[in-house]
Amino acid sequence: MLSLSVNTLNLNHHHHHHRHHRRINSLKPISATLNFDRSSSNPPPLQQNLYQPFRPPPTPLPSKFSNLDLAARIDILANRLGQWYEYAPLIPALVREGFSPPSIEEATGITGVEQNRLVVAAQVRESLIHSKADPQIIDAFDNGGEQLLYEIRLLSATQRTAAARFIVQNGFDNKGAQELARSIKDYPSRRGDKGWEKFDYNLPGDCLSFMHYRQAREHRDLLERASVLDQALRFAESEKAKNTVLEELRRKDGVEDENGDEVEIVRVPVVRLKIGEVAEATSVVVLPVCKAEKTAREISEAPFDCRSEGEFGVVVADKGWDRWVVLPRWDPLVGLGKGGVVVSFPDARVLPWKAKRWYKEESILVVADRNQTEVSADEGFYLVKVDGGGLKVERGLALKETGARESLGAVVLVVRPPRDEDDEQLSEEDWE
Repeated sequence: MLSLSVNTLNLNHHHHHHRHHRRINSLKPISATLNFDRSSSNPPPLQQNLYQPFRPPPTPLPSKFSNLDLAARIDILANRLGQWYEYAPLIPALVREGFSPPSIEEATGITGVEQNRLVVAAQVRESLIHSKADPQIIDAFDNGGEQLLYEIRLLSATQRTAAARFIVQNGFDNKGAQELARSIKDYPSRRGDKGWEKFDYNLPGDCLSFMHYRQAREHRDLLERASVLDQALRFAESEKAKNTVLEELRRKDGVEDENGDEVEIVRVPVVRLKIGEVAEATSVVVLPVCKAEKTAREISEAPFDCRSEGEFGVVVADKGWDRWVVLPRWDPLVGLGKGGVVVSFPDARVLPWKAKRWYKEESILVVADRNQTEVSADEGFYLVKVDGGGLKVERGLALKETGARESLGAVVLVVRPPRDEDDEQLSEEDWE
């Protein structure tokens, strides 16, 4: 647990004090645990009538700012001059001179939430430097990295260093960094859960893997369960953790449908698109769409090369097409280059899973790679023609048994449509 200390602010002017008091009551503290310096025999009394958010110890003002007057310092903040971690110490310096968060926002345009994020992230970055983290890892947070570092604020110094490395290596966005930090904080409290001892608490990837492993075991929907287990396998760092997830992926016994029939766990990435997820995605892919009921020839006619060009990311295709879909650049789509195509099916029950009763009558999108047409007898699935026209998804093993060696493309992802949040979705409160 990060050891936090509180410094009571003595503001210069009475009216500043009241403005600051009102602002403080609207801010959420970084941590509810406040630890005063135990080395002092007479720790300062906590003012019960004043609720103060945690404020990191004052960061020494960089020497290049020390000779600047107040107007120049405000100008640096207002215009974001320099790197974020360079001008972040100017914020607590202004507070020490009597400014309140609202007055800083008025002068610089930086909101109270942003002020807190910048100051805390700068402190996290300093702790990484003191912990002798890899300089290249630290440099990776130079451009817009304050949100990522803010998310790991509650971890210990050792955990921060490992988490920062893992965030950079996996290209996590803010949500990914937040999930990683939560999984690390949550892991000790899960002692006794099935498989807990098989994951290494000292490895951030194992903590994140265990979070997905535990979530997967709570899923009744086998498609979503398999998708979450794939995530668990991707992030696992230790061999013991990887083997534990693989064992769960291969497990067939004990999984039954509502009729008591044994069902299989299918190793195909399946994602349910969330409402607004495309708009919030930091990176997207644009893919041509074919209808499953059309002729298989449509697959070969669909544009093969689709890319973004120029500063505005204008989408350019090698030929015209009527139907397109925009999807977040999820992990299975990261390596999908030229040749990606989407097939829309009106009913998910066409998928060749054994547990068809588990799936509702809902439309799905199947993303396939037309570069991977050779059929393998492993756990893969492929797009193939239907006798009489149209397309279907078939298991590689089944195709091999019929002597088929070629397909129209290997399935890389199944996308389910958005729906209203329900009890299957883990809420934010479940992690607090």
